[in-house]
Amino acid sequence: MVKIMDRLLLFIFSLAVIAASFIAALVGLRVFPLNDVSRFIDDIYEWPVLSIIIVAASAIILLMGLRMLYISLRRASGQSPSISQRTEFGDIQISVDTVENLSLKAASRIRGVKDLKSRIRVTDAGLEIVIRSFVDGETSIPNLSEEIQRAVKSHVEEITGIPVALVSVYVANVTQPQTQTFKSRVE
Repeated sequence: MVKIMDRLLLFIFSLAVIAASFIAALVGLRVFPLNDVSRFIDDIYEWPVLSIIIVAASAIILLMGLRMLYISLRRASGQSPSISQRTEFGDIQISVDTVENLSLKAASRIRGVKDLKSRIRVTDAGLEIVIRSFVDGETSIPNLSEEIQRAVKSHVEEITGIPVALVSVYVANVTQPQTQTFKSRVE
């Protein structure tokens, strides 16, 4: 929900900056007659309601700008996303990278699997893990996929204590067997 609000604020902020830049460019290019610009500035000083509206709009744009600045600096801190758990002794944080490595370790133990990659998504139901792999083509892909799913789910749950809601296996391709070249030896 916070990400959606931040995106909406960024969109509105961008529109406001674009509009202000466009108006400033038109004034700079002298598209508006000097009398109209002077009259508008005089109206701001004469009508308190117009002055309040401009101050309120400026304050809102300033707050949105500060929020966007905060978000950009916060993400640049270098902290990787983590999963928090509370125990009776305190809090535990496990990085998503750790869960990725655990899932890769479990999947790599399965015979017939090569070039593994893992992607983790944290949901309310638990972890959703996607394993991308190449297979050797010698083993049944459905059986191999089920074996990977079981191994990854049990290993990650056992090590981290975090429930795994879903393990998806994406078989990207079949690896070609390494052909060995034999040199004949003449005696």
